[in-house]
Amino acid sequence: MSKKKLDPKKFVLSELKPDERLKYEIAAELGLFDKVMKDGWKSLSAKETGRIGGIMTKRKKQTGKGDLNKS
Repeated sequence: MSKKKLDPKKFVLSELKPDERLKYEIAAELGLFDKVMKDGWKSLSAKETGRIGGIMTKRKKQTGKGDLNKS
């Protein structure tokens, strides 16, 4: 598999699905957004991705939405 790099010029947060948008927002809050944009999600450590996933789960529970993709 190739490492998928994101083009910051083509990246539009509002066009992403709710789950994906939340993932990027949390990565930005944790200071990982630049790393993701430069080298892709595979550049993150297991600890970093686990932290993002844990925060996503916590926020979904707080909002009462198990799946943010469902309206």
